[in-house]
Amino acid sequence: MAGRILAALEPIDSDVDLNDPAQRSELRRKHGLVLLIIAAGGVLGALSRYQLGRWWPTPVPQFPWTTLGINLSGCLIIGCFMVMITERFSPHALVRPFLGTGFLGGYTTFSTYAVDIVLLSRAGHLVTAGVYLILTLIGSLLAVTAGMLITRRVLKIRRIR
Repeated sequence: MAGRILAALEPIDSDVDLNDPAQRSELRRKHGLVLLIIAAGGVLGALSRYQLGRWWPTPVPQFPWTTLGINLSGCLIIGCFMVMITERFSPHALVRPFLGTGFLGGYTTFSTYAVDIVLLSRAGHLVTAGVYLILTLIGSLLAVTAGMLITRRVLKIRRIR
């Protein structure tokens, strides 16, 4: 019973059996470091996104190309990254929280995407807001898929050589 309650309170980690007390304590020991690593990656990702937004700002009535480019490039990188760490390499346990959750989570800016849609809608640019909404959703899914497929193809070609 205690294991099930703890399972509901603890973050899900496929490598940890929450019914095993030794593994549960292992998870608690690393929790603070993982949060610190995610935060560090998130800061770097957010700063990267912020700088790109400063280099290529988008006034409200215009289509937010910079935010779209950031989100699509981040999704493409996430697709590549996940294939590399799950199918090719066994990286250090903190690589995925730092780069995946932290950096790429901070770099991709779906909160800005939501704000852009609200601002475009309030300014009366409903068609632009709708196109942006759909293009980002579909584009992000395609970018993740493309990143995965391209990385697998490159890895397969390298193995053949």
